Amino acid sequence: MKQIRQILAILGIVVLVAMYTSTLVFAFLDHSASLGLLKASIACTIFVPVLLYGFTLFSRLLRHDDKDSNHPGGPSD
Repeated sequence: MKQIRQILAILGIVVLVAMYTSTLVFAFLDHSASLGLLKASIACTIFVPVLLYGFTLFSRLLRHDDKDSNHPGGPSD
């Protein structure tokens, strides 16, 4: 499980760096589609980390509930 989390963390870092790099590149391009691409890149730069943080909180909540349900006297009893 730990190795999977490390791989996903590295993959997340690569995706974030790619988004930041694309935002910078689109900001300097002078093309008709570059403004739309810049807006999409900025939106993804904000949305993806927030979404990943939400998934992390949700998985911790589910993991916490699973541990509680296995203990005697927990919510299932």
